[in-house]
Amino acid sequence: MNCIVIDDEATARMIISQLCSNVPSLNVLEEFPNAMQAIKYLNQNEVDLIFLDIHMPDFTGFDFIETLKNPPKIVLTTSDPNFAIQAFEYDCIVDYLVKPITQERFNKAIDKAEAKQSKPVAIQSQTEKVEATSGNDLYVNIDRRLIKIDIPSIYLVEAKGDYIQVKTEDKNYTVHSTLKKIEDKLPDDLFLKVHRSYIINIQKIIDIEDNSVLIKKDVIPVSRSNRPELMKRLNLL
Repeated sequence: MNCIVIDDEATARMIISQLCSNVPSLNVLEEFPNAMQAIKYLNQNEVDLIFLDIHMPDFTGFDFIETLKNPPKIVLTTSDPNFAIQAFEYDCIVDYLVKPITQERFNKAIDKAEAKQSKPVAIQSQTEKVEATSGNDLYVNIDRRLIKIDIPSIYLVEAKGDYIQVKTEDKNYTVHSTLKKIEDKLPDDLFLKVHRSYIINIQKIIDIEDNSVLIKKDVIPVSRSNRPELMKRLNLL
């Protein structure tokens, strides 16, 4: 893979280049001390992978990513661990490396990059962020803010066109996403998709009648194909 290194610190660029030299599949084309020089280079050249620092004068790593229409795969390199959740917002970011970086950890990042599709993935708009999970928490992006939701408090997720509505004990959240994306991030032991438009928390079920379940005040349809799995999950007497 052809790659470039962007970091305002010369020592950091040298270290990343040295790590790259130990991986036969990597070919470092250029190193840049700032994002603006890298942007000019990318306007004329294509690369497969970018090693990108987050904190740089005048232009952060995330600002740089926002300027790219079809960003290649990107590995973030930083001394700050506090932006890992934000990094989840970008499909092009394949890993998040915190300095100092060991060769072993670096190699794992390259494995992830090589496993990704070879063609560039267009960056998602700010209203189309995929949910990120951390332990018992789910983070959703709403109006450029990451909102933390306690997963066990979710009792229902409903698809509504291009949006999903996440209903919790305290509040409802409308997120630009798909039911499939959030289904992949919810624990299987708590949640079940019972209909093409609904995912329920099976511990919140109040009543079941025919092909529907009652959760809070919501009556949720259960499709014929999903009913056997629902009945299997219940602790029947």
